[in-house]
Amino acid sequence: MTDVVIAGIGQTEVGEHWDIGLRDLAYAAIHDAIQDAGGLKPQSLFVGNMLAPNLSRQAHVGVLLADFSGLLGIEAVTVEAAGASGGAALRQGYLAVASGMVDVALVVGVEKFTDKVGSAVDEALATTSDSDFEAVQGMTPAAQAALLMKRYMHEYNVPADGFAGFALTAHMNGVGNKHAMFRKAIKPEVYAKAEMVSDPLNMFDMAPNADGAAALVLTRRDLLPSSWSQPLVKIAGSAASSDTLALHDRKDMLYFDTAQLSTGKAMKQVGMTLDGIDFFEYHDAFSIFAALQLEAVGFAIKGSGWKLAADGSIGLKGKIPCATMGGMKARGFPGGAAGVYQAVEATVQLRGQAEANQIADAKFGLIQSLGGPASTAVSHILQRLD
Repeated sequence: MTDVVIAGIGQTEVGEHWDIGLRDLAYAAIHDAIQDAGGLKPQSLFVGNMLAPNLSRQAHVGVLLADFSGLLGIEAVTVEAAGASGGAALRQGYLAVASGMVDVALVVGVEKFTDKVGSAVDEALATTSDSDFEAVQGMTPAAQAALLMKRYMHEYNVPADGFAGFALTAHMNGVGNKHAMFRKAIKPEVYAKAEMVSDPLNMFDMAPNADGAAALVLTRRDLLPSSWSQPLVKIAGSAASSDTLALHDRKDMLYFDTAQLSTGKAMKQVGMTLDGIDFFEYHDAFSIFAALQLEAVGFAIKGSGWKLAADGSIGLKGKIPCATMGGMKARGFPGGAAGVYQAVEATVQLRGQAEANQIADAKFGLIQSLGGPASTAVSHILQRLD
Protein backbone atom coordinates (compact mmCIF):
# COMPACT_ATOMS: atom_id res chain seq x y z
CA MET A 1 0.00 0.00 0.00
CA THR A 2 1.31 3.44 -0.89
CA ASP A 3 2.12 5.90 1.88
CA VAL A 4 -0.69 8.25 2.93
CA VAL A 5 0.94 11.51 3.96
CA ILE A 6 -0.19 14.70 5.64
CA ALA A 7 0.64 17.30 3.02
CA GLY A 8 -0.86 20.33 4.74
CA ILE A 9 -2.01 21.49 8.16
CA GLY A 10 -4.00 24.44 9.46
CA GLN A 11 -5.47 25.44 12.80
CA THR A 12 -7.10 28.38 14.51
CA GLU A 13 -6.41 29.56 18.01
CA VAL A 14 -8.62 27.72 20.47
CA GLY A 15 -10.78 29.95 22.64
CA GLU A 16 -14.07 31.77 22.90
CA HIS A 17 -14.75 33.13 19.41
CA TRP A 18 -18.03 34.90 20.11
CA ASP A 19 -18.00 36.96 16.91
CA ILE A 20 -16.87 34.25 14.47
CA GLY A 21 -19.35 31.81 12.94
CA LEU A 22 -18.90 28.07 12.47
CA ARG A 23 -18.22 28.34 8.73
CA ASP A 24 -15.75 31.21 9.09
CA LEU A 25 -13.84 29.38 11.80
CA ALA A 26 -13.56 26.26 9.66
CA TYR A 27 -12.58 28.23 6.56
CA ALA A 28 -9.61 29.80 8.33
CA ALA A 29 -8.17 26.34 9.06
CA ILE A 30 -9.06 25.02 5.59
CA HIS A 31 -7.37 27.95 3.85
CA ASP A 32 -4.15 27.49 5.82
CA ALA A 33 -4.06 23.72 5.30
CA ILE A 34 -4.52 23.95 1.52
CA GLN A 35 -1.94 26.71 1.32
CA ASP A 36 0.47 24.63 3.41
CA ALA A 37 -0.11 21.74 0.99
CA GLY A 38 0.98 23.84 -1.94
CA GLY A 39 -2.52 24.38 -3.24
CA LEU A 40 -3.48 20.70 -3.65
CA LYS A 41 -7.16 20.54 -4.56
CA PRO A 42 -9.27 18.16 -2.43
CA GLN A 43 -11.69 15.73 -4.02
CA SER A 44 -13.37 14.77 -0.75
CA LEU A 45 -14.11 16.56 2.51
CA PHE A 46 -14.57 14.79 5.84
CA VAL A 47 -15.75 16.99 8.70
CA GLY A 48 -15.44 16.00 12.34
CA ASN A 49 -18.16 17.73 14.35
CA MET A 50 -19.95 16.72 17.54
CA LEU A 51 -22.59 19.28 18.44
CA ALA A 52 -23.38 21.70 15.59
CA PRO A 53 -27.04 20.56 15.31
CA ASN A 54 -27.45 21.16 19.06
CA LEU A 55 -25.31 24.24 19.64
CA SER A 56 -25.16 25.99 16.27
CA ARG A 57 -28.53 24.81 14.92
CA GLN A 58 -26.68 23.57 11.86
CA ALA A 59 -26.67 20.07 10.40
CA HIS A 60 -25.27 19.17 6.95
CA VAL A 61 -21.97 20.75 7.99
CA GLY A 62 -19.92 19.01 5.31
CA VAL A 63 -21.82 20.64 2.46
CA LEU A 64 -21.88 23.97 4.30
CA LEU A 65 -18.10 24.03 4.50
CA ALA A 66 -17.54 22.77 0.96
CA ASP A 67 -19.80 25.53 -0.34
CA PHE A 68 -18.30 28.28 1.81
CA SER A 69 -14.73 27.21 0.99
CA GLY A 70 -15.23 27.27 -2.78
CA LEU A 71 -15.11 23.47 -3.06
CA LEU A 72 -18.65 22.93 -4.26
CA GLY A 73 -19.07 19.72 -6.20
CA ILE A 74 -16.75 17.54 -4.15
CA GLU A 75 -17.89 14.73 -1.87
CA ALA A 76 -18.59 16.28 1.54
CA VAL A 77 -19.78 14.45 4.65
CA THR A 78 -19.89 14.99 8.40
CA VAL A 79 -18.56 12.33 10.76
CA GLU A 80 -19.92 12.21 14.32
CA ALA A 81 -18.50 10.05 17.12
CA ALA A 82 -18.85 12.37 20.13
CA GLY A 83 -15.40 13.53 21.30
CA ALA A 84 -13.77 11.14 18.83
CA SER A 85 -15.43 12.83 15.85
CA GLY A 86 -12.21 14.46 14.66
CA GLY A 87 -10.25 11.22 14.93
CA ALA A 88 -13.03 9.35 13.13
CA ALA A 89 -13.05 11.93 10.32
CA LEU A 90 -9.29 11.53 9.99
CA ARG A 91 -9.70 7.77 9.73
CA GLN A 92 -12.31 8.13 6.97
CA GLY A 93 -10.03 10.49 5.08
CA TYR A 94 -7.12 8.10 5.49
CA LEU A 95 -9.17 5.12 4.26
CA ALA A 96 -10.42 7.07 1.24
CA VAL A 97 -6.90 8.01 0.15
CA ALA A 98 -5.34 4.64 1.01
CA SER A 99 -7.99 2.84 -1.03
CA GLY A 100 -7.05 4.75 -4.16
CA MET A 101 -10.61 6.00 -4.64
CA VAL A 102 -9.58 9.53 -3.60
CA ASP A 103 -6.30 11.24 -4.47
CA VAL A 104 -6.55 14.23 -2.13
CA ALA A 105 -8.78 14.39 0.95
CA LEU A 106 -9.45 17.34 3.23
CA VAL A 107 -10.14 16.54 6.89
CA VAL A 108 -11.60 19.31 9.03
CA GLY A 109 -12.59 19.39 12.68
CA VAL A 110 -14.72 22.28 13.88
CA GLU A 111 -16.81 23.14 16.94
CA LYS A 112 -18.53 26.28 18.23
CA PHE A 113 -19.40 25.94 21.90
CA THR A 114 -20.12 29.65 22.34
CA ASP A 115 -23.18 29.50 20.11
CA LYS A 116 -24.96 28.48 23.34
CA VAL A 117 -24.23 29.21 27.01
CA GLY A 118 -24.97 27.74 30.42
CA SER A 119 -27.16 24.68 30.86
CA ALA A 120 -27.77 24.46 27.10
CA VAL A 121 -24.14 23.35 26.67
CA ASP A 122 -24.43 20.70 29.38
CA GLU A 123 -27.64 19.47 27.80
CA ALA A 124 -25.94 19.18 24.41
CA LEU A 125 -22.94 17.34 25.85
CA ALA A 126 -25.25 14.87 27.57
CA THR A 127 -26.47 13.69 24.16
CA THR A 128 -23.16 11.87 23.72
CA SER A 129 -24.11 9.44 26.52
CA ASP A 130 -26.92 6.88 26.70
CA SER A 131 -30.01 9.08 26.57
CA ASP A 132 -32.44 6.53 28.04
CA PHE A 133 -30.31 5.37 30.95
CA GLU A 134 -27.74 8.10 31.71
CA ALA A 135 -28.69 11.51 30.36
CA VAL A 136 -32.33 11.19 31.41
CA GLN A 137 -31.14 10.74 35.00
CA GLY A 138 -29.24 14.03 34.85
CA MET A 139 -25.84 12.48 34.27
CA THR A 140 -23.36 14.85 32.62
CA PRO A 141 -19.95 13.88 31.21
CA ALA A 142 -18.24 15.71 34.08
CA ALA A 143 -20.31 13.91 36.72
CA GLN A 144 -19.62 10.58 35.03
CA ALA A 145 -15.87 11.28 34.96
CA ALA A 146 -16.03 12.26 38.65
CA LEU A 147 -17.64 8.91 39.51
CA LEU A 148 -14.91 7.07 37.60
CA MET A 149 -12.23 9.13 39.31
CA LYS A 150 -13.75 8.52 42.76
CA ARG A 151 -13.86 4.78 42.19
CA TYR A 152 -10.31 4.72 40.81
CA MET A 153 -8.97 6.64 43.81
CA HIS A 154 -10.74 4.22 46.15
CA GLU A 155 -9.56 1.09 44.33
CA TYR A 156 -5.91 2.13 44.06
CA ASN A 157 -5.45 4.34 47.14
CA VAL A 158 -4.67 7.45 45.12
CA PRO A 159 -4.00 10.57 47.23
CA ALA A 160 -6.12 13.70 46.87
CA ASP A 161 -3.47 15.38 44.70
CA GLY A 162 -2.68 12.21 42.76
CA PHE A 163 -4.00 13.55 39.45
CA ALA A 164 -2.37 16.99 39.74
CA GLY A 165 0.49 16.01 37.44
CA PHE A 166 -1.78 15.79 34.42
CA ALA A 167 -2.88 19.41 34.76
CA LEU A 168 0.59 20.67 35.69
CA THR A 169 2.14 18.98 32.64
CA ALA A 170 -0.54 20.19 30.24
CA HIS A 171 -0.36 23.81 31.37
CA MET A 172 3.44 23.78 31.33
CA ASN A 173 3.35 22.59 27.72
CA GLY A 174 0.58 25.02 26.79
CA VAL A 175 2.98 27.91 27.40
CA GLY A 176 4.79 27.05 24.17
CA ASN A 177 1.68 26.64 22.00
CA LYS A 178 0.55 29.91 20.41
CA HIS A 179 -2.80 28.32 19.49
CA ALA A 180 -3.60 27.21 23.05
CA MET A 181 -6.45 28.70 25.07
CA PHE A 182 -4.31 28.80 28.23
CA ARG A 183 -0.60 29.62 27.97
CA LYS A 184 0.33 29.90 31.62
CA ALA A 185 1.89 27.24 33.84
CA ILE A 186 0.23 26.45 37.17
CA LYS A 187 1.74 25.42 40.52
CA PRO A 188 0.70 22.50 42.73
CA GLU A 189 -0.84 24.85 45.28
CA VAL A 190 -3.04 26.38 42.57
CA TYR A 191 -4.32 22.93 41.66
CA ALA A 192 -4.94 22.14 45.33
CA LYS A 193 -7.07 25.26 45.78
CA ALA A 194 -9.03 24.85 42.54
CA GLU A 195 -12.82 25.00 42.62
CA MET A 196 -14.51 21.62 42.86
CA VAL A 197 -16.74 20.81 39.88
CA SER A 198 -17.97 17.36 40.91
CA ASP A 199 -16.09 15.76 43.80
CA PRO A 200 -13.27 14.74 43.40
CA LEU A 201 -13.06 16.41 39.96
CA ASN A 202 -11.86 20.02 40.17
CA MET A 203 -11.67 22.62 37.43
CA PHE A 204 -8.12 21.58 36.50
CA ASP A 205 -9.17 17.95 36.10
CA MET A 206 -11.34 18.75 33.10
CA ALA A 207 -10.61 20.46 29.81
CA PRO A 208 -12.38 23.75 29.04
CA ASN A 209 -14.97 23.63 26.26
CA ALA A 210 -13.85 25.95 23.49
CA ASP A 211 -14.28 27.00 19.88
CA GLY A 212 -11.76 25.95 17.27
CA ALA A 213 -11.06 24.48 13.86
CA ALA A 214 -8.19 22.40 12.52
CA ALA A 215 -7.59 20.91 9.09
CA LEU A 216 -5.39 18.40 7.28
CA VAL A 217 -4.75 17.71 3.61
CA LEU A 218 -4.05 14.03 2.91
CA THR A 219 -2.66 12.50 -0.25
CA ARG A 220 -0.48 9.63 -1.40
CA ARG A 221 3.25 10.16 -1.41
CA ASP A 222 3.61 9.22 -5.06
CA LEU A 223 1.21 12.01 -6.05
CA LEU A 224 3.36 14.79 -4.60
CA PRO A 225 5.26 16.93 -7.12
CA SER A 226 8.96 16.13 -7.53
CA SER A 227 9.78 19.63 -6.27
CA TRP A 228 8.13 18.96 -2.89
CA SER A 229 10.32 20.27 -0.04
CA GLN A 230 7.99 20.19 2.99
CA PRO A 231 8.93 17.67 5.73
CA LEU A 232 6.74 14.60 5.26
CA VAL A 233 4.62 12.86 7.88
CA LYS A 234 2.98 9.54 7.11
CA ILE A 235 -0.12 8.00 8.68
CA ALA A 236 1.51 4.66 9.41
CA GLY A 237 -1.33 3.08 11.39
CA SER A 238 -5.05 3.74 11.79
CA ALA A 239 -7.67 1.82 13.77
CA ALA A 240 -10.92 2.30 15.67
CA SER A 241 -12.91 0.31 18.20
CA SER A 242 -16.22 0.56 20.06
CA ASP A 243 -17.56 -0.42 23.48
CA THR A 244 -20.90 -0.12 25.25
CA LEU A 245 -22.36 3.37 25.17
CA ALA A 246 -23.58 3.13 28.77
CA LEU A 247 -20.80 2.88 31.31
CA HIS A 248 -22.81 0.65 33.63
CA ASP A 249 -23.00 -2.11 30.99
CA ARG A 250 -19.25 -2.82 31.14
CA LYS A 251 -17.53 -5.64 32.97
CA ASP A 252 -14.83 -3.27 34.20
CA MET A 253 -15.51 0.46 34.23
CA LEU A 254 -11.88 1.19 35.11
CA TYR A 255 -10.40 -0.30 31.96
CA PHE A 256 -10.72 1.30 28.53
CA ASP A 257 -10.92 -1.75 26.25
CA THR A 258 -11.30 0.37 23.12
CA ALA A 259 -8.07 2.23 23.85
CA GLN A 260 -6.23 -1.07 24.03
CA LEU A 261 -7.88 -2.60 20.97
CA SER A 262 -7.50 0.37 18.63
CA THR A 263 -3.89 0.95 19.66
CA GLY A 264 -3.06 -2.72 19.25
CA LYS A 265 -4.51 -2.81 15.74
CA ALA A 266 -2.65 0.34 14.70
CA MET A 267 0.63 -0.94 16.17
CA LYS A 268 0.24 -4.24 14.33
CA GLN A 269 -0.17 -2.36 11.04
CA VAL A 270 3.14 -0.61 11.65
CA GLY A 271 4.87 -3.70 13.02
CA MET A 272 6.24 -2.00 16.11
CA THR A 273 5.99 -1.99 19.90
CA LEU A 274 5.35 0.82 22.35
CA ASP A 275 9.10 1.22 22.82
CA GLY A 276 9.18 2.90 19.41
CA ILE A 277 6.61 5.58 20.28
CA ASP A 278 8.26 8.93 20.98
CA PHE A 279 5.20 10.77 22.31
CA PHE A 280 1.52 10.20 23.05
CA GLU A 281 -1.29 12.66 22.51
CA TYR A 282 -4.02 11.26 24.72
CA HIS A 283 -7.62 12.44 25.11
CA ASP A 284 -7.33 14.34 28.39
CA ALA A 285 -10.85 15.74 28.46
CA PHE A 286 -10.64 14.59 32.10
CA SER A 287 -7.58 13.60 34.14
CA ILE A 288 -9.04 10.18 34.83
CA PHE A 289 -9.31 9.54 31.08
CA ALA A 290 -5.58 10.24 30.66
CA ALA A 291 -4.68 7.81 33.46
CA LEU A 292 -6.92 5.07 32.09
CA GLN A 293 -5.57 5.53 28.56
CA LEU A 294 -1.97 5.23 29.73
CA GLU A 295 -2.90 1.92 31.35
CA ALA A 296 -5.01 0.51 28.52
CA VAL A 297 -2.47 1.42 25.85
CA GLY A 298 0.27 -0.26 27.88
CA PHE A 299 2.47 2.53 29.20
CA ALA A 300 1.50 1.69 32.78
CA ILE A 301 0.05 -1.27 34.65
CA LYS A 302 -3.53 -1.08 35.86
CA GLY A 303 -3.98 1.35 38.74
CA SER A 304 -0.66 3.15 38.20
CA GLY A 305 -1.30 5.44 35.25
CA TRP A 306 -1.59 8.43 37.58
CA LYS A 307 1.97 7.79 38.81
CA LEU A 308 3.41 8.63 35.38
CA ALA A 309 2.01 12.13 35.80
CA ALA A 310 3.09 12.38 39.43
CA ASP A 311 6.73 11.44 38.77
CA GLY A 312 7.21 13.50 35.61
CA SER A 313 7.29 10.58 33.16
CA ILE A 314 4.82 12.32 30.83
CA GLY A 315 6.80 15.57 30.68
CA LEU A 316 8.54 16.76 27.52
CA LYS A 317 11.77 15.12 28.69
CA GLY A 318 10.08 12.19 30.38
CA LYS A 319 9.80 8.51 29.52
CA ILE A 320 6.69 9.02 27.39
CA PRO A 321 5.95 12.71 26.66
CA CYS A 322 2.19 13.39 26.57
CA ALA A 323 0.00 16.37 25.69
CA THR A 324 3.13 17.90 24.19
CA MET A 325 1.36 21.08 23.00
CA GLY A 326 -0.83 21.41 26.07
CA GLY A 327 -3.38 18.70 25.38
CA MET A 328 -7.06 19.40 25.82
CA LYS A 329 -6.56 20.90 29.26
CA ALA A 330 -4.39 23.83 28.16
CA ARG A 331 -5.12 23.99 24.43
CA GLY A 332 -8.82 23.61 25.16
CA PHE A 333 -11.41 21.01 24.16
CA PRO A 334 -12.99 21.96 20.82
CA GLY A 335 -15.38 19.00 20.78
CA GLY A 336 -15.46 17.27 17.42
CA ALA A 337 -12.33 19.13 16.32
CA ALA A 338 -10.15 17.74 19.11
CA GLY A 339 -8.87 14.72 17.18
CA VAL A 340 -7.84 16.83 14.20
CA TYR A 341 -5.96 19.20 16.51
CA GLN A 342 -4.10 16.18 17.87
CA ALA A 343 -3.05 15.22 14.34
CA VAL A 344 -1.98 18.78 13.49
CA GLU A 345 0.06 19.06 16.70
CA ALA A 346 1.67 15.65 16.17
CA THR A 347 2.58 16.69 12.62
CA VAL A 348 4.20 19.85 13.96
CA GLN A 349 6.25 17.67 16.33
CA LEU A 350 7.30 15.24 13.63
CA ARG A 351 8.19 18.02 11.23
CA GLY A 352 10.53 19.37 13.92
CA GLN A 353 8.59 22.64 14.14
CA ALA A 354 7.41 22.52 17.77
CA GLU A 355 10.08 24.99 18.94
CA ALA A 356 10.23 25.09 22.76
CA ASN A 357 7.98 22.01 22.94
CA GLN A 358 9.99 19.94 20.49
CA ILE A 359 10.62 16.29 21.36
CA ALA A 360 14.19 15.60 20.24
CA ASP A 361 14.47 13.28 17.23
CA ALA A 362 10.76 12.39 17.34
CA LYS A 363 9.93 9.86 14.63
CA PHE A 364 6.73 8.16 15.79
CA GLY A 365 3.75 9.72 17.56
CA LEU A 366 0.60 8.02 18.83
CA ILE A 367 -2.64 10.01 18.93
CA GLN A 368 -5.89 8.73 20.37
CA SER A 369 -9.39 10.24 20.41
CA LEU A 370 -12.18 9.08 22.69
CA GLY A 371 -15.93 9.35 22.29
CA GLY A 372 -17.51 9.45 25.74
CA PRO A 373 -15.73 7.31 28.37
CA ALA A 374 -13.98 5.38 25.59
CA SER A 375 -17.22 4.13 24.06
CA THR A 376 -15.29 4.93 20.88
CA ALA A 377 -11.54 5.06 20.52
CA VAL A 378 -9.70 6.03 17.34
CA SER A 379 -5.93 5.61 17.25
CA HIS A 380 -3.40 6.79 14.69
CA ILE A 381 0.35 6.35 14.51
CA LEU A 382 2.10 9.13 12.67
CA GLN A 383 5.61 8.69 11.34
CA ARG A 384 8.25 11.13 10.13
CA LEU A 385 9.60 10.16 6.73
CA ASP A 386 13.27 10.95 6.24
